[in-house]
Amino acid sequence: MKGHLTMSSKERDRKVVLESVRCGGVTLSEAALALGLSRRQATRIYGRYCREGDDGLVHRSRGKRSNRRAPEAFRVRVLARYKERYAGFGPTLAAEKLSEEGLVVDHETLRRWLVAEGRWQRHRKRRQHRQRRARRACRGELVQLDGSHHRWFGPDGAEHCVMQFIDDATGERLAVMDTEETTVAAMRGLRLWVERYGIPRALYVDCKSVFHTARVPTVEEQMAGETPLTQFGKVCRRLGIALIFARSAQAKGRVERAHGVLQDRFVKELALRGIADIEGANVLLCNGFIEDLNRRFAVAPLDKHDRHRKVHKGLRLDDVFCFEETRRLANDWTVRYKNRFYQVHEAQKGPLPKPKDRIAVCTRLDGTVFLAFRDKPLSFSECDEPPAKSRAPVPAARAPRSPKRKTKPAPNHPWRKKAVRP
Repeated sequence: MKGHLTMSSKERDRKVVLESVRCGGVTLSEAALALGLSRRQATRIYGRYCREGDDGLVHRSRGKRSNRRAPEAFRVRVLARYKERYAGFGPTLAAEKLSEEGLVVDHETLRRWLVAEGRWQRHRKRRQHRQRRARRACRGELVQLDGSHHRWFGPDGAEHCVMQFIDDATGERLAVMDTEETTVAAMRGLRLWVERYGIPRALYVDCKSVFHTARVPTVEEQMAGETPLTQFGKVCRRLGIALIFARSAQAKGRVERAHGVLQDRFVKELALRGIADIEGANVLLCNGFIEDLNRRFAVAPLDKHDRHRKVHKGLRLDDVFCFEETRRLANDWTVRYKNRFYQVHEAQKGPLPKPKDRIAVCTRLDGTVFLAFRDKPLSFSECDEPPAKSRAPVPAARAPRSPKRKTKPAPNHPWRKKAVRP
């Protein structure tokens, strides 16, 4: 007794058609046309079917090992190296790292080996159904920005934040690490993007306090018809970048998914290189790691036109990426900021402000300060603190007066006499 014979759907279709040929219902030429075979191939298959029955329709290689299989010694070597150095790595990343060591293996082959050994299991995540938003057509039309908080230096290390920028049209990315998701980190990352690619048209961000503020507008902002801006928002306004606020994490899903790739690959790359500080991590991000991700995962845009704007020669990025606050100019043409005094010079290239005018006091990322009036830099110098105002001496305390004695009017005092009416 031979038992059960497993046949594929294609083999079962051939059995039905060839059985019709045997019964004389159709000719062999018609059967070849129905099966999509040549007459010669149909003749060979029909001959095997007549001689061997259903066994003649089963593929000859079924149940046999492939002739292109990897040697068993190579398989054992790859799995041993994976266990020794790359335990926990996904099949794709592990295959890339193994190929760098000369152990070239396809990621699907490695995945089957790991599954068979019980060292890898696919993690399925069921998510809420959402309609996918199409990519923008041009580079620089929209850049998504978000911070990823993670223990980048291992489970025992402190949690840090990586500010990641990703172009919506191509998937090109850029990242900067800092201790927290701060305005300084966002400014540094945006400046790197501007220096490398140009000024994007819009940024897609969330509603965190770095990007969005809910404060009440000041009187000056109400008169000018302006909305309150954060310090990062002021930088974007100077560059002409529109801020688009996402109301959910799924709205900017492209950068959220990119966080998963970074939290997998970057953590393991830091561990392999023995990097355990922010400075070393930023050097790795800016020198090869992000370029390698762009090479692997970036796609061509639908439209080859680049919407990034170039930085014109008159724009100094040091003066753009700064913290701006306003102060009133005193009558002696001085401005006080953080207990320091700055004297505005009389000779100016632009308009000279008048006392009581509002002056912009800007602090660059390196800590230096400059003044501006109507978006024009002012010539100034730091001066010493003015002397304290002299106050009038306080008069000495007077001696207390003795209490007055009560006096009693005399009996014949006019006050006691009754008024005589005429």
